[in-house]
Amino acid sequence: MDLQELMRMYDLTGKTFAVTGGAGALGGDVVVALAGCGANVMILDLRLGGVDAIKERLGSRADQVDALETNVMKRDSLEAAGEAIKKRFGTLHGLVNAAGGNSPRATVNPTMSFFDIPEEGLRFVLDLNILGTFMPCQVLAKQFVETGEGVILNYSSMNAYRPLTNIAAYSAAKAAVSNFTAWLATYLAQNYSSRIRVNAIAPGFFLGEQNRFLLIDKDTGAWTARGQRIIDHTPMGRLGNPEDLLGCILWLLSPASSFVTGITVPVDGGFSAYAGV
Repeated sequence: MDLQELMRMYDLTGKTFAVTGGAGALGGDVVVALAGCGANVMILDLRLGGVDAIKERLGSRADQVDALETNVMKRDSLEAAGEAIKKRFGTLHGLVNAAGGNSPRATVNPTMSFFDIPEEGLRFVLDLNILGTFMPCQVLAKQFVETGEGVILNYSSMNAYRPLTNIAAYSAAKAAVSNFTAWLATYLAQNYSSRIRVNAIAPGFFLGEQNRFLLIDKDTGAWTARGQRIIDHTPMGRLGNPEDLLGCILWLLSPASSFVTGITVPVDGGFSAYAGV
């Protein structure tokens, strides 16, 4: 294989991708990267406040991106999104399930033990992460069966490898995402087409609004005790930057990984490899 052929693997011109949670910080970087490789991208998010900034970053490529308010936990909302994607860009080629997250309502803290986690907080986190991954695959990736090809990328987490303290619901949900990724990859390849692939990434620690309260002291701006432990147990000695995910993501979404399916790839600065001693 020569260099030109290798580079063409990352040319996604004419391919259409949907990114759930695509208006957020991490999802938005994926949208920009895909559009930069030539793809058309439909952002599916419950809140579209970040879309204008994403389009501004894209400049002349902004017309390759559109957005639709979508609830990934509602089938009718996803079905409407599927029709909108076909109308705007044509047949879907790839699905990135970046929607997800944790909630303080399901997080153990000094004033709330595991035994006090309310049912609504538990259900919210479980539904957002596993149902919010499961249902887009059911509804949107059905288009892949019609064409015989497609690629799905799910967002798992370090919590799927090692349950982290205080966030039992989030850890359980992300472990389910990794398991579901392997199951769906096998099911689609065996029953429909070996050209339909499903993989996941497991980001390490990236600072975002959803975990800032756990890692940064709001009064001093210093690491919390938890944040410092994370740094101490990450061999690379830092938190991840959003762009640290993009190389792995583009590889898994491109023909460069055409013989890869059913895996969850850690992108974590070595956190999962380090035993602490």
